[in-house]
Amino acid sequence: MEFFYAIILGVVQGLTEFLPVSSSAHLAIIGKYLDINQPGILFEVLLHAGTTLAVVWYFREKILALKTNDLILLALGTIPAALVGILFEEELTNLFSFIKLIGVQLLITAFLNFRIDKHSGKREYLDKFDAVLMGIFQAIAIIPGISRSGATIYAGTRMNISKQKAAEFSFLLSIPAIIGANLVEIVKHGGDGDFSLGLGLVGLVVAFATGLLSINFLMEMLSQRRLKFFSYYLIVIGLITIFFL
Repeated sequence: MEFFYAIILGVVQGLTEFLPVSSSAHLAIIGKYLDINQPGILFEVLLHAGTTLAVVWYFREKILALKTNDLILLALGTIPAALVGILFEEELTNLFSFIKLIGVQLLITAFLNFRIDKHSGKREYLDKFDAVLMGIFQAIAIIPGISRSGATIYAGTRMNISKQKAAEFSFLLSIPAIIGANLVEIVKHGGDGDFSLGLGLVGLVVAFATGLLSINFLMEMLSQRRLKFFSYYLIVIGLITIFFL
């Protein structure tokens, strides 16, 4: 794998991890279209490390100000995805081979984005039920093609939570989810693959930089009710995936 492909995967990971377009779907589609084989689980872990660092840096002040109740809410929101990931790991992994099914899920994500634009929640706090509900939607988003950020923000706005607050909790919720999923992969697969530290560091830096840009961009798009533009994009990509890939 060349540095060029490492940069491509880093950009895709950084942009799509937080934008409501599904990073898993884009990595699967681009990997198939360009015939890119990622060099082992450690490279993938470093890509996710880059986007996790982007969240931590962007929300560093809020993270340092987290109280016990906030940590409880994050724990409650993390449980559903952890259970689904552990209990249905093999079935979920097999879904990545069904490219046309991924296209259908992208159309579902497009619908969720349209609905987010329609809601204008007012509530600036979450309770335990909200955290669990957003956690359930995060678990659903393990299915490739369903955007994690889109699904969780949709769930939050449906509970009358403001878009900005729902997005903030969604991003914070991604930290334990991403770290936990990658720890499981490391324990299960170890350092298999033709891994290059240089390529991994390139992917990490690119994913971090583009991740910061995508978080900031999404927050602005939410305030302007412009997620519909992501929906139009997903409809095009979803239909292309269904009928031509």
